[in-house]
Amino acid sequence: MLFPEPEIVEIAPGAVLLRGAAERVAAELLNQIQLVISASPLRTVMTPMGKPMSVQMTNCGDVGWISDRTGYKYEEFDPLTSVRWPEIPAVFQTFATEVAARAGFEDFAPDACLINRYAAGSKMGLHQDRDEQDFSQPIVSVSLGLPIRFNFGGVQRSDTTTKVALQHGDVVVFGGISRLCFHGVGTLRRGEHPLTGAYRFNLTFRRAC
Repeated sequence: MLFPEPEIVEIAPGAVLLRGAAERVAAELLNQIQLVISASPLRTVMTPMGKPMSVQMTNCGDVGWISDRTGYKYEEFDPLTSVRWPEIPAVFQTFATEVAARAGFEDFAPDACLINRYAAGSKMGLHQDRDEQDFSQPIVSVSLGLPIRFNFGGVQRSDTTTKVALQHGDVVVFGGISRLCFHGVGTLRRGEHPLTGAYRFNLTFRRAC
């Protein structure tokens, strides 16, 4: 499957925004998200400090990312259903591999996809994706639905952040020297999107194992 050539904007060395790269396949991605949710429902998870995260989440893939009082980690089984996470849909795999290649990361084959659903007031503070085993593999992050502000910093939490407006269909890919950069999103404002209603969905593809 070949996807339209997107506008590519550099955020930092090793980090790029592919503007609108997912727009033409968004309806199919959202349909597959709902199928994943039907098997492994969205849930609110707790941080190790005992605070609930403001986004709801689920996973698909060989492993899924979870958070609880014992820490952040990947697990083969969904703790909510006690069965394995749903497989990553084929369109997810194909799309993630292709956009990663367009960003300069060839042969990316994710084995985990975290699905976050943002409602009005939800946000994600600055954090590093460092629970994976191989940091040579990039992160592919897909935005669907309502717009939000993306904050991309450096390898120290105190580093200056670059702020980027993310729209429906935008994809951020970061790896190489930017792989462990702190990143997050601002607070989602109220709104209505024709495909996602009052929500924003984010797909985060990773090579966890």
